[in-house]
Amino acid sequence: MSERKIWVVWGGIFTDFTFEVLEAGTEELHGPYHDEATALRAWRDETRRKVDIATHRLFVMIASPEAPPAR
Repeated sequence: MSERKIWVVWGGIFTDFTFEVLEAGTEELHGPYHDEATALRAWRDETRRKVDIATHRLFVMIASPEAPPAR
């Protein structure tokens, strides 16, 4: 069986430069995308829209389903 994966772009405007806490209401989630290239294009496009906000960060994340527990 082939490995199933999806990519998402997640982030927003963080409260400071530790990039650990998002400002309320600034959360962004784009996707899901079925390939990494499309997710990277979305990341680039969305990042360019807020390039002047120093604490804005987006991350490309991959998700794949866990294997079912062994019985």
